[in-house]
Formats: sequence, C-alpha cells, structure tokens
Amino acid sequence: MEQSFMKEKSILPLVLSMSLPMVISMAVNSLYNIIDSYFVAKVSENAMTALALVYPVQNLINAIAIGFGIGINAGIAFYLGAGDQERADNAATQGVFLSFIHGALLTLICIVGMPLFLKNFSSDEEITGLALLYSNRAFLFAPIITLGLSYEKIFQSVGQMKVSMFSMICGCAANIILDPLMIFGIGIFPAMGIAGAAYATGIGQCITLVVYLLFYAFCRPPVKIGRKHMSLDATVLKKMYSVGVSATLNLALPSLLISVLNGLLADFSEKYVLVLGVYYKLQTFIYLTANGIIQGIRPLMGYNFGAQEYGRVKKIYHTALTMNMGIMSFGMLLSWIMPGQLIGLFTNNAETITIGVTALHIISLGFIISAVSITCSGALEGLGKGYPSLFISLLRYVIVIVPAAFLFSRLFEANGVWWAFCATEFIAAGFALIIYKRETTFI
Repeated sequence: MEQSFMKEKSILPLVLSMSLPMVISMAVNSLYNIIDSYFVAKVSENAMTALALVYPVQNLINAIAIGFGIGINAGIAFYLGAGDQERADNAATQGVFLSFIHGALLTLICIVGMPLFLKNFSSDEEITGLALLYSNRAFLFAPIITLGLSYEKIFQSVGQMKVSMFSMICGCAANIILDPLMIFGIGIFPAMGIAGAAYATGIGQCITLVVYLLFYAFCRPPVKIGRKHMSLDATVLKKMYSVGVSATLNLALPSLLISVLNGLLADFSEKYVLVLGVYYKLQTFIYLTANGIIQGIRPLMGYNFGAQEYGRVKKIYHTALTMNMGIMSFGMLLSWIMPGQLIGLFTNNAETITIGVTALHIISLGFIISAVSITCSGALEGLGKGYPSLFISLLRYVIVIVPAAFLFSRLFEANGVWWAFCATEFIAAGFALIIYKRETTFI
C-alpha cells in the first residue's frame, strides 16, 4: 500500500478518515469494562466494588500494552515517512516479540502481587475474595492483550484503521454475548459469577487477536514481520522505548491516581470508592473517544514529521484540538442532563446515586479545557517527543491533582476530591500549551 496519502490528502477528510474508525474502536474497547460492570452490578454491590478495586491494575496492564504499542506506531510511521522500509519492518517485528515478553511478565507480577495490593484498600474479606477471584483469571490473558495491541498499533501506523475497528468489534461482540451466559449460567454454561466476567472478557480479547492475525496473513500491511527482522537495531529500540515508556507512564498514571484517591475516599465511606470506580468507567466513553482521535492523528503527525511536511503537522494538531473540544463538550452536557441515569447503570442504592450525581456535576466542569492537555500530549507522542508528553500527564495525574485532592478533601470532605479534578484540568491545560509551543518551534 502506498502511504503518500498521509501527506497529500486534504487535512480534515484525512483526520476524519483516520480518526473516526479509531473513535468507534475506542468506544467499543471501553465497552469491555462497562459491560463487565453492568452485569457484575446485578450480582451484588460488593462484586461491583471488587471490580472497582481491580480496575487500576487492569488499567496498568493496558497502559503498558498500549504505551509500548504507541512506541511501535511512532517508529513505523516515522521510518515509512522517511522512506526507511528496513527499519519500519524491524520496528514491527521486534515490537511484536517484545510485547509478548511484556505480557508474560505482567501475568506473573500481577497475580503474585494482587493480594498485597488489595489489603491496602479494603479489609472486607468478601470484597477482597471476589476481587482475587476475578483478577486471577483476568490477568492470565495479559500476553493476549499485549500481542493484540501490538498488531493494532502496526495496522494503525500504516493507516489501516478499519482493521482495528473491525477486530475490536468482533472481540467486544463476543464479550457482550458471553458475559450474561457465563456470569449467570445460561444454557450450557455454569453460573460462574464474577469469574465468568473475567473469562468472557479474556475470550473476547483472544478473538480480537485472531482477527488481527487473519488480516495480517491475508491482507498484508506494508510492513513485514519475520525472523530476518529480529536482529536488534539500537536506533529502532531507542525510538520505540523512548516513546513507549513515556506513553506507558502517561496511561499508567490514572491507575496510580485512582489508588491514591481510593485511599482518601475510603476514609469517608466505601460508597465514595464505588462512585470513583463508576466515574472512571463512564468517563472512558468520553475520554477514550477523544483518545480515538489522538490515535488517528499519531501516524499522521509522525509520517508528516518524517517527511518534513511541517505545515501539515500544524494543521493536523489544530483539527484534532477542535474535534476533541466538541467531544468533551458533549460529555459535559450528558453529565448535567442525565447523571442519575448514568450512575444508576451500576447501582440501585439511592445514597450512592446521589453521591455520584454530585461527582459528575463537579468533575465535568473541567471536561472541555481538558481537551487541550489531551491533544498536546498525544500530538507530542506522534512527533516522537515522549518526555514532554509525559510531563503534561504528570501534571494532570500527580503533580497538581494529588496535593489538590488531599487539601480539598480536608476543606470540603469527599466532595473536595471531585473539585480537585476540575481545578487540575485548568492548570494543566495552561502548562500544556506552553510545553507544546516550546517543543514545536520548527513549525
């Protein structure tokens, strides 16, 4: 496939053609946790709380898989734009191999470390037992997740976004079908409760990987994966890991933040911990949709940067920023129009719903301005500038919000944590603009 369309096609149609399949893909991908949560909530509120406690570790696994995949994506797109086919093939091959190694290590580390992790957040034996029942099964699929996401980023790097969309839809459809069957024991399936949710998700992820492999076998992308490309290239590895490590930390920081905030909120009530877990599942639809646009523009930024088309790099950035602001405006609107219905998807407890409505109202005030940080961070990753992107994320998830949440929770009790989200987005956006302008002086 000829990749020159990335530097020839009109900007808006190009961004839309690359981003919309990824918006759909990311929305579908977010359904994995949403669907599990919806059906697990029908089991009990304790089961839902257990799922909320496991979520940060699941997010960490995804962060490592996606983060390194972004490094693969950036490397392939840059080398294709610069006309270096050999190194593009090296990045694809070595990226797949290293992704599998990452997944195997994650399975071992997460299963061994989960009991100690849970002790920090709940003393309820039923909740921790349910959390281990779910996590010990879900983490077995980590190598499948990392492999699937490496292939996803390879197809994205060459502009084949519809392959990612179709593959994710296949896996998610399987998850939707299997969740109620395996949780409640319908037909030939035994009732497995929360363990059934883990198996259903894992099977869906296996199906996604199989679909990617079939596409690679029968519709070869313009990069090759094979033994002859396995000889390690220090330049390629440096580019993949410099972006991949930063992107991983970007994506893993929310897990760290959730853990810290769970500790603060647990001092008030476990209902606040549940609400935080529900919020993060709901906001995936909004933020992951915006991140779908970022995934769409990353290869465009990298390819045009490699081809020295700096004017197009600037236009792509501004187009993505406008689209993301529109998405976040819609998210804020939903949070004010129907917050009770959204929280009610995961709990029937009136007190929990009331807490959740207040949380959505306050946090959503920072949605629109957060588009600035999201777009700047993602665009910098596409340009291969992982560390400036990481600093923006550190501002959002550690440097500003952690002390703000601690201080505000002392002043306004649990609601202070929600206000910390809002204040952080305004502060981080200002710094993000300064950082992006400094790092793109070539434009």
